[in-house]
Amino acid sequence: MTALEHPARRADGPGRPPRRVPFPVVDEVARHCLQEEEPETVHIEVHLPGTPDADRLKAAFGEALRRHPRILVREARGPWYRRRYEWELTEGPDVEVVTFPAPVPDALKRARERALCDAPPLTASPPIRLEVVTDADGDSSVLFLTINHTALDGPACLRVLATAAELYGGRDNAPAAPPTRTPVSADASGAPAHGPSGLPSPWAAPARVARGAPERAPAARPGVPGTGLSGNGMLVAELPVPRRPKGAPYTVNDQLMVTTALMIAHWNHEHGSKPRPLRITMPVDDRPRDMTMPIGNGTRLVEVPFGAGELLPEGSAGRSGPDGLGPEEIHALLRRTSDRTRALKALLRPQLGHGAALLTAPVLPVTMRAAVTRGLRRAAGPWTSTTLLSNIGRVPYALDFGDAGAATAVWFSAPARMPRGLTVTTASTAGRLHLALRWSRTLLSPGDGAHLRDLFEHYLRATQDLHPTPEDDGS
Repeated sequence: MTALEHPARRADGPGRPPRRVPFPVVDEVARHCLQEEEPETVHIEVHLPGTPDADRLKAAFGEALRRHPRILVREARGPWYRRRYEWELTEGPDVEVVTFPAPVPDALKRARERALCDAPPLTASPPIRLEVVTDADGDSSVLFLTINHTALDGPACLRVLATAAELYGGRDNAPAAPPTRTPVSADASGAPAHGPSGLPSPWAAPARVARGAPERAPAARPGVPGTGLSGNGMLVAELPVPRRPKGAPYTVNDQLMVTTALMIAHWNHEHGSKPRPLRITMPVDDRPRDMTMPIGNGTRLVEVPFGAGELLPEGSAGRSGPDGLGPEEIHALLRRTSDRTRALKALLRPQLGHGAALLTAPVLPVTMRAAVTRGLRRAAGPWTSTTLLSNIGRVPYALDFGDAGAATAVWFSAPARMPRGLTVTTASTAGRLHLALRWSRTLLSPGDGAHLRDLFEHYLRATQDLHPTPEDDGS
């Protein structure tokens, strides 16, 4: 049942209150745990070879919002003793959604900073904003979508942007067919068909990303709010899509998963952390990409485990951490990772697990449930996964804006709040992999991010050096 089909209070006709729908589980948990210091935003930036016309883009994006009405929401007011948060569905935007900042020299940098530090409010519909940043000559542009993750996720907003592109340019932006995957058997329990025994217990606390050299917070000044570190830092990079042989039992997503695990293992090894198992959260999105795609937070989260011995083998003294893994060991690790991701994707479970569904049951007022949820989140911090890898895969839409051109690059980034403190987001467009590393500024610095990027690139090459001939760039 989608949000619009929910038997919520429905209002039609002039003078009646807006329709309301209860917060789904994901939205409510996110709403309970909001922090001003590290806003939960999703950022999308789409690079175009030209610049769209302001009036036409505003009209196209406004019409796209109306064609996907579930995006036109704001948080409804209610008494403290209410049992649910509710969204109000509005007929149109409450605020100007599309803006064109002045083309100053640091416009791109400033737009990224705003996307990481300034979340669109939940009290105004829709909880997103679109900024069009042009270069000084006006020859090219970047569309910056900033999303309040309490209400929406990146793939849903990309679907809305694809609709806007089609309305603006008049060209087909239907999604491309997803890549196929070689079927490999798993047993009925969802366990991998093969792989090493002794995987870490799900109850064991996983490794944390070792602390780097974070920026120093500005000295607090009496009576001046906002001093201190806030938001996230981010670095984006463009890399080749990793090669793999056609028909390989693993996917590009598995290569990215292994690359992320080896990157963190190497980073922690360099910083003297004791080897520990890793768990990497992976969003799984089963929604269609056409106009029927449900809008909202539609992914479910699974956790992919890695044993410490898989990434830092015993007897590797004298070898440079994960660099001690040879080609055969990396190939075996890719196969095991493929088994795990396939089995986890096949499991049927609630988006955030059964515990979250219990926490959000409308038994107590939301204020009481919020206090319990925040307390449990703090207590469960040591058991939070090491990091999150969100691989969008091939961007399924052309994002062709007619006279402004089709997208040449698309970057996403997911929130990187502590205790994870680091997220890895990837997407591919025009045969290139677009990587975004995003981190908590209390954990890492821009220099740390640059080193992590270098490690990521190094281990991404290691997952493909076994197969020097490019044959497939599917994800």
